[in-house]
Amino acid sequence: MSVLNNFKKLKAEGKKIVVVTSYDYWSAKILNDTDVNGILIGDCSSMVMHGHEDTLNSDVEMIAMHTRAVRKGAKDKFLIAAMPFMANRKGMKEAMDNVETLIKAGANALKIEGVYGNEELYAHLSQSGIPCIGHIGLTPSHHNMIGGFKVQGKTIEAELEIVEQAKKLEALGCIAVVLEAVPQHVGAAVRDAVSIPVVGVGAGIEVDGQALVLQDMLGFSTDFKPKFVRTYMYGADLIKDAVNQFAADVHAEAFPAAKETYAPAKTQLLKVA
Repeated sequence: MSVLNNFKKLKAEGKKIVVVTSYDYWSAKILNDTDVNGILIGDCSSMVMHGHEDTLNSDVEMIAMHTRAVRKGAKDKFLIAAMPFMANRKGMKEAMDNVETLIKAGANALKIEGVYGNEELYAHLSQSGIPCIGHIGLTPSHHNMIGGFKVQGKTIEAELEIVEQAKKLEALGCIAVVLEAVPQHVGAAVRDAVSIPVVGVGAGIEVDGQALVLQDMLGFSTDFKPKFVRTYMYGADLIKDAVNQFAADVHAEAFPAAKETYAPAKTQLLKVA
């Protein structure tokens, strides 16, 4: 079954799609043994992995590097790589060169922000057998144009425009839509308007699936928490406690113990004359 038909089948059967982010081998290896349907290597890697304030510092090589690492750890999962800022806005040849880089790095599909100006690329990717996912609502790489990281679709006109964008993405051959930061009823309207799945990031419970940034849901990101994030583990505190316990054991000469120390071979002298 093709990816397109499989995604549609999940939606038709009312089965929710679960997507989380990953940017490195160790977390991908853990996620490979979980119930998530897909892993997103997003351009928010520039924020959670590299300390930038927004996604604009992400580039193709950064996403490709993280994708290669994730593919090594998550051999069985569907990987979605984000096209970073400007990677698809410098002409078709450069865009397709960037697409080739990300697919060869291990991505199964590409996520692209926005509709307008990307129509030719969406259609060409679909015709080339490359699954693509459109991202609408709050599109973080456009935050300078839309006035920041703000909820979208808060007027009737804005809601109708988002619905039309979703329809256009489906017509252009996208296998799914990511819908970020909109009121719940907008999420429901978009879900009903298209036959492809709508995966929400802060789009309410009525969409076809949910996505979260792994560092957010595990409590590793301590300086910023969007309204739509639920913290499932306070990871930062667990790490600090573990590291402080290690430091305490070292200071108390409780580490390493005998079981963590290599013993000499029986034939070796215990003391050197």
